Amino acid sequence: MILIDGRATAKQIKLEIIEEIKQITNKGGAPPHLAVVLVGNNSSSETYVTNKIKICKEVGVQCTLIHYENSVTESKLLATVNDLNKDENIDGFIIQLPLPKHISEQKIIESISYKKDVDGFHPINVGRMVIGLPCFVPATPKGIFELLKRYKIETIGKHCVILGRSNIVGKPIANLLAQKTYPGNCTLTICHNKTINIKKHCLKADIIVSAIGVPEFLKGDMVKYGAVVIDVGITRVYSMKNKSGFQLKGDVLFEEVAQKCSYISPVPGGVGPMTIISLIQNTLLARKKVIY
Repeated sequence: MILIDGRATAKQIKLEIIEEIKQITNKGGAPPHLAVVLVGNNSSSETYVTNKIKICKEVGVQCTLIHYENSVTESKLLATVNDLNKDENIDGFIIQLPLPKHISEQKIIESISYKKDVDGFHPINVGRMVIGLPCFVPATPKGIFELLKRYKIETIGKHCVILGRSNIVGKPIANLLAQKTYPGNCTLTICHNKTINIKKHCLKADIIVSAIGVPEFLKGDMVKYGAVVIDVGITRVYSMKNKSGFQLKGDVLFEEVAQKCSYISPVPGGVGPMTIISLIQNTLLARKKVIY
């Protein structure tokens, strides 16, 4: 069994980004500039944003934080998006989700210029991804794709089961793995909470990507020997093992499943570290204007 080390891979990508940004600035160009819009005081969102700003600083990406109170109006947020779309000094920007209930997330997402949509959520980027055109791919699927590629995991002709059908992970990674590329050329099965006998589908899988959000859902008896398992799930559960009283759990019962795998990603330290670095990669792509 080979452990897929997301921390080490993200560290390597970070070094590659630093070098590429140096090449840009050494030629007199401006470094990539990311703007992050945060609404309210959601602790998880604040942590994510803090980590994004930290990584930006480490690699040389300029980062601007715009923070509104929870009471900000939808019209004010739309006006901010419009300003960022027009600002030539901003290469890409994200609206940290979730947003307060009085604001339509879909309306906000659709108002972002797809050329600056480094989260990859705009319908134009989603459509371009589906038909294989240059686009911004959502950070988590992009990170999974990168792990498969860097670990040289064979995907051509393999049967891949995706657990979960979210717009952020399940659907995008399924589309990517169906493309005529490497990684890709997989035969896909997408399972979700209405799928009958998920175990039957999983036992046929050469590759399982679990993004279902249920702690330790995937058990050892659901995986065939030699399978590749990518665990996207991350849930904070009560635990007496840690001083905090909590522990992070993935979708996979690691102790059972790892014994049968050829490759497996852990939680934490697998897909998670790849997500932020993938956002930074998208910001660099936005700076280079590769999305036309």
